[in-house]
Amino acid sequence: MRTQQVLVTLFDGVQPLDVAGPLDVFSTAWRFTGSASKPPYVVRTASLGGAAVRSAGGLRLVPDLDLNDVQDPDILLVPGGPGVADIDDRMVTWLRERAPDVKRVVSVCTGAFVLAAAGLLDGRRATTHWESCDYLAKMYPQITVDPNSIFVRDGSISTSAGVTTGVDLALALVEEDFGRAVAHEIARLLVVFLRRPGNQAQFSVQLSAQIARSDPLREVQYWAVANLASDLSVPALAQRAGLSTRQFARAFAEQVGVTPGRYVDLIRLEAAQRMLTDTRDGVTRIARQCGYGTPEAMRRAFMRELDISPTEYRRTFA
Repeated sequence: MRTQQVLVTLFDGVQPLDVAGPLDVFSTAWRFTGSASKPPYVVRTASLGGAAVRSAGGLRLVPDLDLNDVQDPDILLVPGGPGVADIDDRMVTWLRERAPDVKRVVSVCTGAFVLAAAGLLDGRRATTHWESCDYLAKMYPQITVDPNSIFVRDGSISTSAGVTTGVDLALALVEEDFGRAVAHEIARLLVVFLRRPGNQAQFSVQLSAQIARSDPLREVQYWAVANLASDLSVPALAQRAGLSTRQFARAFAEQVGVTPGRYVDLIRLEAAQRMLTDTRDGVTRIARQCGYGTPEAMRRAFMRELDISPTEYRRTFA
């Protein structure tokens, strides 16, 4: 495979890790794919006018190129950071004109807002930092915002969530180009996860789900987490809350933000993930303790939610 050109856009207020994380992934790939004389990727940075920028936190970054002088890259990466709120219209125009001709366009964190402003995410699925997902959806209703996944790939455009997920997405691109073994070696070198599945949740259920306002519903939430192997059907939970099934389902969805059934699915999945990585218990035991009943039922849940089997999940993350 020929050397691929990776271009990273820079602007005042850019998040440094959004730039450095993917850059490290791409720039170290040569150690496992060939030689330094013919690297698989060459990374260049560019800004408007080629001017140095001041990143979030004060780090000064000096770009390699003026955006107006670059050739179309193979991979175009747009980082995020506080500076996206005041992004120069000229950069948005440049992206609108040049990005459609690029094979793969990538954003990290709130860099999705820059792609959105250029119209590149219209009609697509996308994600961004969890704190900004609602705002992205409100500002650009033509985008289907996925608030859960750590990265989303839709055709030639990929978007990722918080800062470190740029590493996950870069590893996914390397894996696409050179296979899982190369991505694995890069991850080992950088001491990061091999690669978290793209649709792995940005936050745990207990952090991201709302806590019910009413005492009965709140107690049901806590009880369900502590009793995963019990009957967690809607009628059973409604009875525990002292409500009719219809009242319970309506109030739970309103106060927690997800349906009771979805909440149960997520807390069981999260518990199973934790047990697979933190214990040596067998899959059969974990499936029983988490309320799946059988390993096959747990496998179906993992494939549906994470696109990875429990065994592969343990091998990857344990």
